[in-house]
Amino acid sequence: MTEKFKVLGKYIKDMSSETKNPETYIFVKDNISKYQLDIKINSKPLKNKMIEINTIMKFEDKEDSKYKSFFEMNYATLIQVDDEVKKKEELEKIILCDVQIKIYPDLEKSFLNLLHDSGYLNIKFEKKIDFEKLYNQRLN
Repeated sequence: MTEKFKVLGKYIKDMSSETKNPETYIFVKDNISKYQLDIKINSKPLKNKMIEINTIMKFEDKEDSKYKSFFEMNYATLIQVDDEVKKKEELEKIILCDVQIKIYPDLEKSFLNLLHDSGYLNIKFEKKIDFEKLYNQRLN
């Protein structure tokens, strides 16, 4: 299958890491296994069949705790869609699935670097995000 889009650029649009104090750092370091990864994808059409796609990753503790760190990254991808792409469904699949699969290795590496550079060295994501599965679940 040939790609129906071309990646023109990708970059970190915004990145944030917050650990308020040493007590929080020590608590989070011991409890970071409770943190959950969330991902949101939104897009903005530009001119000449170009689209800006923002993939926002958050890694946070969903439990009510006094000590929390916060990690978020907005990874922007600029694509140009081929002229033959006409249907909304086809465009959605490109944005939510195809582009995400293509950029995920860089996205994951950048996000893990944020976590590691924030002092949480032993973090790794055991499971890769299955964008194809998430896209198909969304349709059902």
